[in-house]
Amino acid sequence: MTDWPIFDRTSKTFPLYSRANVGEIFPDPISPLNASTGFQANLEPGWRDAFVACGVWDHDLYDASVERNVLPAFGSYLYINMSLMRLFGVRVPGMGAEAVDLQYFGDMPGIPSYESEKRDFDDDPAYSEKAGAWLMNEVLLAKDLAAYDADRRTVLDIRSQRPDVATLSDAALAERITSFNDVLRGLFQRHIESSLKSGVGLGAISQIAAAVGRPELALTLVAGIGDVDSAGPSHGMWTLSRLARTGPVAELFDGGVEGLDARLRSSGDPRVAEFVAGLDAFLGEWDFRGPAEWELRALTWSLRPELALHTVDRMRGVSDEESPQIKNAERVRQREEATATVRELLAGDAEAGGQFEAALHAAALWLRGRERSRTTAAMLIHELRLPALELGRRGAEAGHLDAAKQIFMLFAEELPAYLADPGSFTATVRERERVYLEMFDLEPPFVVVGDPPPTSEWVRRSGRTHTAAVAGETIQGVSGCTGVTRGRARVLLDPNDPSALEPDEILVAPITDPSWTPLFVAASAVVVDVGAPFSHAAIVSRELGIPCVVSATEATGRIPNGALIEVDGTAATVTVIEV
Repeated sequence: MTDWPIFDRTSKTFPLYSRANVGEIFPDPISPLNASTGFQANLEPGWRDAFVACGVWDHDLYDASVERNVLPAFGSYLYINMSLMRLFGVRVPGMGAEAVDLQYFGDMPGIPSYESEKRDFDDDPAYSEKAGAWLMNEVLLAKDLAAYDADRRTVLDIRSQRPDVATLSDAALAERITSFNDVLRGLFQRHIESSLKSGVGLGAISQIAAAVGRPELALTLVAGIGDVDSAGPSHGMWTLSRLARTGPVAELFDGGVEGLDARLRSSGDPRVAEFVAGLDAFLGEWDFRGPAEWELRALTWSLRPELALHTVDRMRGVSDEESPQIKNAERVRQREEATATVRELLAGDAEAGGQFEAALHAAALWLRGRERSRTTAAMLIHELRLPALELGRRGAEAGHLDAAKQIFMLFAEELPAYLADPGSFTATVRERERVYLEMFDLEPPFVVVGDPPPTSEWVRRSGRTHTAAVAGETIQGVSGCTGVTRGRARVLLDPNDPSALEPDEILVAPITDPSWTPLFVAASAVVVDVGAPFSHAAIVSRELGIPCVVSATEATGRIPNGALIEVDGTAATVTVIEV
């Protein structure tokens, strides 16, 4: 695969594609190296394996005329095949295409209905029977996350044996970049399986809550579940923020975050040294975390500590009473209260009560599993990133590359030729990077039916205008976490610079991955342009105890920065009070 930018062939059998969900983790174009080793090269086969493992079909269902059935790239932007996801819903008993649309993709007005694309072979009793067995045995009756814990041990072992990349030969660096494909494929298979399972669990909880006449309790029943990996950095940063509120550490923070890491490390004050030790422990555990962390080219917290320090700085102004632990405890109380309510409503119906208990357990288990598998894969992606950057650093030092990050403009199959004659790729990677950076200003179509339009027809982000919402106007979204709050809107388009967010403001973001979620500690609510009930924004909001509305279409463009807004996470509305 050396065509650039990447335009994968589309399937005529499964023609509906969406940016929903995948846009959370890949808001930007995928780099050539990451497409050919690392993410796309391993998630596509892992996703196929996951569908087959769920019993909904066998490998012969896939369209042999296309290379990427599940996760193609158009203009190097990744898409999910929504037709296949809908077919999964059709074949799993009790789900359906509409449930898949809501649980996995959120609200997408104007998309073609499932009936308009339905195929003659979609309804298949034999596969539905297999999927029903999977639903019962692998989803509802599952006891633990043993396979996911084993994956974590495998990756932690790889990380513990990480060599000093500076001492490796160029050939050894290239080998390490491409040496974890088998492990990644398995990690991604289990990530997709847990994603499918968590959607099933959430759907079952929603159906039960609606059946007893309390649909508003659905998300409360899966709030404050604990042991959610993507919430971990929030707790670590909170601890650091308490150390940075007073004394010499606070004085250094008050001087601004730019260059703060160096100032902290050059200080001889023992209290600053204590903070630095805590920071190093945090970065050692979460070195792989950062914006778009599944992209090899992305900067992570260990590579640019200021990204983490910015968020710690925002947390410094949050009072102790707003700690993640206190907010989580309140969500736990609400969950337990909602659970008791549903149990009371189901009293006397043993079968329905048993179904509720199984669904309640499964929903929490697989939400944890999804975040665990996602985090484990991000850990391993970082083990590819580090040798690639070292190889790029050497290329830049020798004058073959303009900068170390140009190494990501190579496809994996080009690495041997690059090692043999790096200078022969100078013009190629320079031109690819030029096109790659230009793609950032293009807004890919959110939904593609059939063939995508050429990039010449895509909207430029820099030239796009929005009609601002006026006082009294309401944006309808999808509930991510219940609760109601009012506050000033802080519209942030990039997690790289969270410095504008003040404590108790409402964070309005285009899309969020785990690197955004520590900001939720400082925010009083979260509004996201796109997303679904099991997106990262929703899951972490439920853990940290703040209202959240996802799929609030074009909220970042329509809500004026600084406007007073009300977020009703239960009704899934965002109302502009004053501008």
